[in-house]
Amino acid sequence: QGQLVESGGGLVQPGGSLRLSCVASGFTLDYYNIGWFRQARGKGREGVSCISSSDNRTYNADSVKGRFTISRDSAKNTVYLRMNTLKHEDTAVYYCAATRDPLACTVVPAKNPPIVIGYDYWGQGTQVTVSA
Repeated sequence: QGQLVESGGGLVQPGGSLRLSCVASGFTLDYYNIGWFRQARGKGREGVSCISSSDNRTYNADSVKGRFTISRDSAKNTVYLRMNTLKHEDTAVYYCAATRDPLACTVVPAKNPPIVIGYDYWGQGTQVTVSA
């Protein structure tokens, strides 16, 4: 049975940086489109970034463009989310998810996704808190 495990969250001051990791076991991440999502307390889930399986093209929500970078390390079966210039509004639980649906990365960063993408695997989440 496959599994995703996130790590790297924590408390950081505004303007600071963190790198989240999403490690897969039981399956090969290279064959999957990987999305990062976040959910702040009392709010709905928001798509943040996505990296495609076909060409490693990356997609980012407008709220994180220029600040967040998603990348893949095939040798480590891991996807990263580098977060720079963090803001209070980035505070949330961050989740990674894996799907083979080729439409996933066009949907993840959309404010109002027109379709629902099914994911094969979800991680348990890691808390990111941006506070002085």
